[in-house]
Amino acid sequence: MNKSKRILSGRNLAGSIVLAAAALVPLVLGHSQYNMILATTVMLYAVLATAWNIIGGIGGQFDLAAGAYVGLGAFVTGTLLTRWNITPWLGMLVAGAVAALFAASVGFPLFGFKIRDLWYSLSSSALVEVLRVVFLMWAAVGGPTERYLGGSGSQLYRMRFGTYIPYYYLLLVMLVISLVLVNRIRQSKLGFSLLALGEDEDAAEVLGVNVRASKLKALMIYAFIAGMVGGIYACIYGYIHPSFFATDLSMEVAILGIVGGLGITWGPATAALIFVSMREFLRARLGGEMAGLYLVVYAIVLILVALYQPLGLAPLAMRGIERLKSMMGVKQRGITSAHGK
Repeated sequence: MNKSKRILSGRNLAGSIVLAAAALVPLVLGHSQYNMILATTVMLYAVLATAWNIIGGIGGQFDLAAGAYVGLGAFVTGTLLTRWNITPWLGMLVAGAVAALFAASVGFPLFGFKIRDLWYSLSSSALVEVLRVVFLMWAAVGGPTERYLGGSGSQLYRMRFGTYIPYYYLLLVMLVISLVLVNRIRQSKLGFSLLALGEDEDAAEVLGVNVRASKLKALMIYAFIAGMVGGIYACIYGYIHPSFFATDLSMEVAILGIVGGLGITWGPATAALIFVSMREFLRARLGGEMAGLYLVVYAIVLILVALYQPLGLAPLAMRGIERLKSMMGVKQRGITSAHGK
């Protein structure tokens, strides 16, 4: 019991230190708009990858529809603001609910017909392209031209700020909530059900797990968070466009979830910090001279991780922490023995 309490207190301390460091980032980078949009982008992907961990990491469903839920969130939030001047603070909650209901309407028949593994991945990926084409043709809210966010009221009301710092802090709060939510789900009945069906769905069903209900709950929670992020995404860029339904975003979110460590609470956020930062740095350094070269470097790094650390970066980090703790314990015992003499 004492050992468990020490481990938990150690994790809480480490989490508090990381959170404090993240909160101080704008004080260090706030003078540069480029650095702040980079930090905000990292935070946005961290939230999406953490939310994906619920359905993909814990539940074992390789979902590729993040771009669909983000796009829906952006269009719902943007349309509510431009047509009825409804503040995005409320609009992004509505957007999350719409994304969750859409996910449920698609997931219910898919899970009912036991569509899973590769076929579920293909089906979820197809949603992104279907919605992109629908909104391209739906002139009332979409269409091929960009629709800039209007509305009246203060910057706070319209969530349209002159700097990226407020968006960064808003996403940081969402990340903390998402991490707490993932941790709570892991320790709940839903989490145990998702872990069981992620290992062997047929065996879990035989043992009495309601597979369809468990998957739907996980999918709706993930879609709700992604829809809210989509609302913030629209406010950051100041317009809505069908290009927000992006298949590359869906793929990258899933990759971050896998590379970070499936089912590990803080793994996807860590992967987002490392890989999204690296991607943007390479894009800035190499994109202008040799367009696309940063994608090659990015792919090579991902391949190396897949080959030499297939369980993700989080287990590697945990082994490093345990080794550091054991070294510190040996050193502490040595000091104690020296004083005893």
